[in-house]
Amino acid sequence: MRRVFGAKKEKEPPPSIQDSSDRINKRGETVDDKIKKLDAELSRYKEQIKKTRPGPAQEAVKARAMRVLKQKRMYEGQRDMLYNQTFNLDQVAFAAEGIKDAQQTMSALKSANKELKGMMKTVKIQDIESMQDEMMDLMDTSTEIQESLGRSYNVPDDIDEEELMGELDALEADMGMETESDGVPSYLQPEKEHNVEEELNLPSAPSGHAAVPPNRAQAEDELGLPAVPRASVRG
Repeated sequence: MRRVFGAKKEKEPPPSIQDSSDRINKRGETVDDKIKKLDAELSRYKEQIKKTRPGPAQEAVKARAMRVLKQKRMYEGQRDMLYNQTFNLDQVAFAAEGIKDAQQTMSALKSANKELKGMMKTVKIQDIESMQDEMMDLMDTSTEIQESLGRSYNVPDDIDEEELMGELDALEADMGMETESDGVPSYLQPEKEHNVEEELNLPSAPSGHAAVPPNRAQAEDELGLPAVPRASVRG
C-alpha cells in the first residue's frame, strides 16, 4: 500500500521564535554588508566628481553614483523592514517568556497552597493554646519549686523594718571606720587592752601586803613572816 499511495510525510515542526529571529538577523547582517560596499563605491564616485571637470565625463560619473545611491536606499528600506520584524519577534518572545514565568509561578503557588493546607490540618489553634497554658503551669510549678528549695531555715520572721534599717546604718558606720584605719580591717588590727575595772567601775584589787600603820609595827622572823608574840613571864 505504501508503494501505491506512498508513505505519509511527517509535518515539520513550526519554527520557533528564536529560529525566526536568528534567520532575520542573518539577513539583516547581509544587507548591512551590501550597504557598506555601496557606501564605499559612492565615496569613490564623489572623489571622481570633484576631480572631473564639468562635462560629459562628470555627468557619466554622476549617473553611476545615482544608480548606486538608489540601490543603497532600497537596501536601507529592506534593512529597516527586517529590523521591524526582529523587533516584533523580540516582543512576542518577551511576552511568551512572561507567560511561561507566570505559568511556573502559578504552578509553584498551587503546590505551596496544597502543602500549606496539608500542614494546617496537623496544626490547630486549640492545640497551640492548650500547649501554651500547660507551659505556663509548668513554669509556675518550676518557680514554686525553686522558691521552696531556696528557703532559709531558722530565720526570724518578726524583724521590724526600722530595726533592720538601724542595723544597716550601724554596719555602714563600722565599714566606714574600718576604711579610715589605713585600710586595714578591724579583724586584722591588734586588739586594744581593755581595763575591766574601768569599764565596770570596780574598786582596785588589794595588793599582796596590807598596809600597816606606822605606830603598830610588827616584828618579823628570819623568814620574813610576822613573829609570833611571846607570852610575858609572870613572876
